[in-house]
Amino acid sequence: MDVSRNDMLGELAKDAALERTDFIVQSTEQLRRFLDRNRDRINALGGLTLIDEDPDYLSVAPDGTFRVRSRYEDPDTGEWVSDTEVVDTPSELVELYNPAEVFQAFAEAAREAAGFAAEPTATDDLLGTAGISPEETFGLGGDSEAYAGAADSWAAGQPVVVEADDEESAALALYNLALDYQERSQQNEARLLDQFEEATPKLMDLLGDLIIVDDDDERLVLGASGRFRAEVLPEDSDGEWRELTESDDLVEFYDPTDIFGDLADALAEAFPGIAPEVEGEAGEGGASAADGDAGAADEADEAGEAGEDGEGDVGDAADGAARDMSAADGPDDDRHP
Repeated sequence: MDVSRNDMLGELAKDAALERTDFIVQSTEQLRRFLDRNRDRINALGGLTLIDEDPDYLSVAPDGTFRVRSRYEDPDTGEWVSDTEVVDTPSELVELYNPAEVFQAFAEAAREAAGFAAEPTATDDLLGTAGISPEETFGLGGDSEAYAGAADSWAAGQPVVVEADDEESAALALYNLALDYQERSQQNEARLLDQFEEATPKLMDLLGDLIIVDDDDERLVLGASGRFRAEVLPEDSDGEWRELTESDDLVEFYDPTDIFGDLADALAEAFPGIAPEVEGEAGEGGASAADGDAGAADEADEAGEAGEDGEGDVGDAADGAARDMSAADGPDDDRHP
């Protein structure tokens, strides 16, 4: 069956929307990392004016938030009005500005504030800055070198096959490989937490701090800012609590799958109406609990009837019934960071 024009346009629009969302997520993560690395510098400098070209204006405040000036025509008066608004998160900023423009604005504003010369942009400028004369340069080869470069790039992205000569060297290589992949896994998990945090600020403005786990040796909270934070009592800490505020630290103690699952449970407990109840779950649970209590009662009756045979048998049967009734309550969930 032929695909209609509208179907093709719909699929094209859907794919483009998905790519846009992915681009915003990746760009937001990159901008957030940049701001986190330079937060102290921006604060010490008292902020920076990044763009000041009427009517376009962008600045970063000491606390890491941005000020954006927009210009629009008032529909009532017909006059142009300038309005300045505060942008709190990187995700909001990348909706307004191309991230490449933001990074370029940071570079130019910093160089200008320091009194440095503008960055060279043309080939002659670059050579002059590096102190290289045109006679000292050489041209690149033809297609063969281009293909060789592409092959090298492809090879660099392939997994390295580790070799060994004996059992001990194989064990050592495998040990190092396991630690390397553990670090990679934690980096991926940290990025997953970062992406989740970027999507939550507006929601958490309405909900406020949400306690996910609150045990004797750990406390995990999703704050009103949309960021996870935790306090844990590691077994080897000699009773000293450790505070976790960065995603890289959180994944040392928590699996993101557990964090998201516990968050969903906490939300379902706080707002029972948001979680769909599985059909028949409550009835089956009630029946199961009733069957357990009935079984315990039957054993207790048998224990009473066995009293004629001896006092020891009564005690054993009663203990068995008590154990069954305790088991019906379910096991405790012990979690240790």
